Formats: sequence, structure tokens, C-alpha cells
Amino acid sequence: MKTGMLCSTRWSHQVTNEQVWKEYPRPAMVRSSYYNLNGEWDYCFSRTTHKPEHFMGRILVPFSPESPLSGVKRQLLPHEFLWYRRRAPRPSLKKGHRLLLHFGAVDQKCRIFIDGKTAGSHIGGYLPFSLDITDFLPDENTPDFELLLCVQDLSDTSWHSRGKQKLKRGGMFYTAQSGIWQTVWMEEVPASHISSVRITPDFDHACCRILVHLTGDKNAPRILQASIRPETKQDALLRDRPSFLRGQAPDSALFTVSITAGRETTVSLPDFHPWTPEDPFLYHLTLETQEDRVECYFAMRQCDIRTDKQGLPRLYLNHVPYMQTGVLDQGYWPDGLYTAPCDAALQYDILTMKSLGFNMLRKHIKIEPQRWYYHCDRLGMLVWQDMVCGGTSYRHWFVTYLATLFNALHLTIPDGPASYSLLSRREKEGRRQFYREMRDAVRTLFNHPSIVCWVPFNEGWGQFDAQKAADILRSLDPSRLIDHASGWFDQKAGDLASLHYYFFSLKIRPEAERALALTEFGGYTWHIPRHSYSRRQYGYGKYKTRASLTAGYRKLLTQTVLPAVKRGISATVYTQLSDVEDEVNGLLTYDREILKPDADTIRHLNQALKEALRP
Repeated sequence: MKTGMLCSTRWSHQVTNEQVWKEYPRPAMVRSSYYNLNGEWDYCFSRTTHKPEHFMGRILVPFSPESPLSGVKRQLLPHEFLWYRRRAPRPSLKKGHRLLLHFGAVDQKCRIFIDGKTAGSHIGGYLPFSLDITDFLPDENTPDFELLLCVQDLSDTSWHSRGKQKLKRGGMFYTAQSGIWQTVWMEEVPASHISSVRITPDFDHACCRILVHLTGDKNAPRILQASIRPETKQDALLRDRPSFLRGQAPDSALFTVSITAGRETTVSLPDFHPWTPEDPFLYHLTLETQEDRVECYFAMRQCDIRTDKQGLPRLYLNHVPYMQTGVLDQGYWPDGLYTAPCDAALQYDILTMKSLGFNMLRKHIKIEPQRWYYHCDRLGMLVWQDMVCGGTSYRHWFVTYLATLFNALHLTIPDGPASYSLLSRREKEGRRQFYREMRDAVRTLFNHPSIVCWVPFNEGWGQFDAQKAADILRSLDPSRLIDHASGWFDQKAGDLASLHYYFFSLKIRPEAERALALTEFGGYTWHIPRHSYSRRQYGYGKYKTRASLTAGYRKLLTQTVLPAVKRGISATVYTQLSDVEDEVNGLLTYDREILKPDADTIRHLNQALKEALRP
């Protein structure tokens, strides 16, 4: 990192070797067993896959080596391998119990070794994965074992998913990440244990459907007890400190039913309390077998498209027309890059946008740690979740400049086999991996009520067969909306006609079934030297003072966006939540210290957008 670049936030000093992401990483499915492995690890950069004889120093996990908080600040290059090593405590397991090793995310390929033996491997830098390492553990008289990782990251030199990462960062692409960037942890489970929970709210029929899968002993009983009650403040403690569960007597439940693992069970919820951003009411779900117990939560809400009194397709929330006013959220930080410095920083972004009157975040081409979605669930923030783009190097003359012109002329470019090369998706394995990761993302995030829309492709970056992607998403999750091609390269699929507005004029053409959404617009810049990453300025429309930026924001909203809402736009996404490196078009500076436009103006205009859609 070059001298003078912004590399800290107000939370940077709170991060220490002993206090680094200790919170429980999987709040939607909590088990009392929890061994956190974040902290200092040994690291080494190498050009071979042979275990290094000597390590270079210490890295603070879970921060990528490129980030200032890691203590390394060095880029992993495609021809290199990054090695991690630490001693991990060997828990004293109950008879017949297993030990699972969990990784929140490791970018991009990794192999895991336990005491020198290969325990597993994984490809894909954005999703959690787990290994049963019980059979690799030393005997019970040995207090610890060696945990070793070998990581390779091809970044943007290959077709793997990479999001906004680029080895030569600049403009709207940012510093490439590698290695461990989410929490590493272990948990003890019975031989037969709950491996997954899927909770589907059915708003219209006043019920929820619960599907539980068990892993392990096939001869173990398949019957579980499910108890449902309203979420309490005490439950938040167990989501941070799952040891709080130990010795706790079950609370009185609204409903207790028996369910069979592997079969979906419908549970009636008469007179249920609906979830909205204004009233994010959660239900607590306890699932128990003879040996296992997990704590989950869910909410009752429905987001769909209906025709309003003017005959326009609109977004509805719980049967009511609901204007979604959002911001584009990249999820980058100057000190941790892909990894927020701490849990409080994650919450700060959500709460700040909520205080400004926004009720939706479009998580842009990144999948966050599951705690971020939990905070959106409990604080009341809708989420549009982008899938992570990949493919070979993008042809910007085609997917940016020419596509913008075609979009203005309302011309559609097919994204099938004839366009695979132009859209950087020639590699069959890359297309297969995208589908695998899309399915895994839906399975991983399915239970978070805040998520109301899936976005498989953005502006043609690695896009292919978007109609097929929309169909797969629909089969995986018919309960949520689909924005199949955000910006341009619209294939007339999904639930939304998705518009990006930075250049030319905004032309509104309502459709018969799909609702209109302005999924990116604005991007106005104001470079504030001591709170900016570099001297470069990337964005759309430059301003030099808060007053001029606020005036420009007000003019954009009142003269263009508000009239568009009255003509059919049902969701808006302003670019963007914060500055990111050279891109200085955030509402907040990169360090989150300065809100650039006037806060009252933003609130007033968000309220005006919402009122424009009220019946």
C-alpha cells in the first residue's frame, strides 16, 4: 500500500490479536459448542505446493494479507501460494461425537491439512464450507494439533468468481483479496446431528414450512421437537455467546410440534406478527433431537409483484404497495478491505442508512459474513443479493460503452452461446461453477428474511443464459423476486425490468407483468482529501462542497427520480453507500467519518419517494 493512502477507520484500534471477530459467525443456526480460531497465524508466500520449512511472520486472521489490519499488506499473485499455520486446541470430545472445522470464506482455492494429512479442499472464495476432521485428530492425550492451509488465488486472470477484485485496481474495480477473510471456527456435534434447516414462511396461509436434515448415524431417531416463540433480547446474547445456551431451560413456546427429518412440516401460525423494515419482528425456533439442539429464527413476510390501481406492476410487501429506497453497498473497508474491522462496523453501515430513510441495501457482487444478514434481519433492512460475477477479462468497449448506448436505444443483445466470447464466458467449467455457487448461495442465505431479491448478473459482467439462471433461481426459491440482468443485457426474464441511469436520459416504459426498478443511479462525487483513499476521483458528476453536492442530489431526485416513481419505478438504488478506493461517489467517505450530502435532505427525499407509492 502506498504511503498516504487512507487505511484506517474509527474501529481499527479496537482490533487486537486477542479481540478479533469473536462473535458467533452463524446466527441463523446456533449451537452451544464454539471454538473460535481467529487471531494470529503463521504465514508464508511460496511458489510451490510444498510445505515451507520456514514461515515469514504472523498474519491476523480473518483479514486478507492485502489488508492493513492483517499486518502483512502484500498481494498474493496468481503464480504464488499462501500458506497459513497455527496450533489448534484438541477438544475433549464426548463419546461418539465429531469435530467440525468451519471456514466462513477463503479466496479462492485451498487445501487443508491436519497434522500433515490432507483433510479436504475447496474452490470458491465467497461461501462457507466445513470439514469433519475427527478422524485426523491426534489421540486424547495430545493437547493440540497443527492446522495448515495452502491457498491459491488466480483473481482476475481466470474465470473464477471474483466480484469487483482486480490485480491492477482502479476506477470501479478494487484491490484484489486472497486467503482467509471470514471467521475460522470449530464445533462439536453428536454423531447424528442437524446439518441444515430450511424455513419457508407462507404469508397467505398463515404458516411456515420447516425442513431439517440430519447427518451421521442413519439408524438414529429421525424425530425432532420444534418449539416456536417470539424472539427476545436475551436471544441476542446467545447469538454472540453461544455458551449462554449451556444449562438454559427451554422457554415457554407458542407452539411445540414434532417433525421428521427429511420431510417438510407445515406449522400453523394464526394471528402471526408480520416482519417489515419498520417492525422487524422475528420468531425464535428451537430444534432438538435426543442429543442435538440448535437455535434458529425466522420471520413472516411476503414480497411480490401486484398491479396497483393505475394498472402498473408494483412491488408489494405483505400485500401493501411498498417503495424500496436503497443504496448500492460494496462492502469494502480501508482497513480490512473485504472484511469489516469488527461487528460494530457492520452494524454502523446498516443503521446509518436506516437513519437516512433507506429501507433497502443492494449487496453488490459480494456475499457477506452471515452476521451481516442477521443484523439486516433484526434491524429491519431489505436486501437485494447479487451473485458474484466471474469470467475472463471483461470487454468494456462492449459491456460498458456499447451496452450503455444499446440500453438507451432499448435494443436487446442476446446472451446465449453466440455472445459467450463477448461476455467473457467461453469456459464451460466457469459457467458450471457459477451455477454451483449460485445454488450454494441460495442454500446458505435462504433463511434470512431480509433478503427479498436475487440478482444473478450485473451489467453483462460474465453474464450468460440469464433466462436459465432465473429459472434455476425460481426452482430453488420461488418465494423471492429475481432481477436477472441488472442494468442492461435484459433477456425479458425474472420479475423486474432493471434500469441503470448514469448517462443519456431515463426513459420509462412500463411493462404488463414485470415491475420497473431503478437499480443504479447517481454516483455523484466529492473528493475529501484526508478522508479519501488516493488523489484519483472516479464517479459521475463532480462536486466540491456539501452544499453543491446536496443541491445536485436534490435536483436528481426531484426532477428525474420522483417523476419516474409515479410512472412505474418501484425500487431505487443510489450509487453508493460509501467511497471505495478511487471511487469517491459514496454518501459516506471511505472511512465512514463524513456524510457528504445533507442528512435532512436525504431523509426528506426518501420520504417523498415512499409517499409517491402509497395508496
